[in-house]
Amino acid sequence: MSDVATHLADAESKMNKAVEVAKDDFGAIRTGRAHPAMFNKIMVDYYGTYTSLSQLASIQIPESRMAIISPFDKGAMSSIEKAIRESDLGVNPQTDGVVIRVNFPQLTEERRKDYIKVAKTKAEDSKISMRNIRRSAKEAMEKLEKDGDIGKDDLARGEKELEKITSDHVAKIDELLKHKEAELLEV
Repeated sequence: MSDVATHLADAESKMNKAVEVAKDDFGAIRTGRAHPAMFNKIMVDYYGTYTSLSQLASIQIPESRMAIISPFDKGAMSSIEKAIRESDLGVNPQTDGVVIRVNFPQLTEERRKDYIKVAKTKAEDSKISMRNIRRSAKEAMEKLEKDGDIGKDDLARGEKELEKITSDHVAKIDELLKHKEAELLEV
């Protein structure tokens, strides 16, 4: 495998990770319906260690606007409740000592537009990271050409392939954003 191919494979791998991060970020944005991914980013202070909520409790969605969180350790109940209350979900959880119920109010049009802005910001952040990945891969290939390890033709082919990889991944982000917007506008 040539040095150019190595840099291209590395850039593509990093861009795939950026798309996965964007998927996770979009999953954490609240829509009109409750879903377990909304709780993925919530970290709970569990005996002095910040731990992901999904590691401390099971999350069920019995209705479209309700989540039931069942902690594995009942001693973590108040910490979980506090973490949910302080999260950016904008909800007020209630506990009965056994489970925590989270009711999601109907989203107002203004709130939906705010969430769309958040989604667009996250999409733009992903695109910026992809451009940074592209730039560093391009610089690495240019250095190979300057050092005489590859020719101008190899550099041109590599840059063309890098552009294709970048535009494919940017298109994936745009597609994810389009789906998230449609989900948010659905009443």
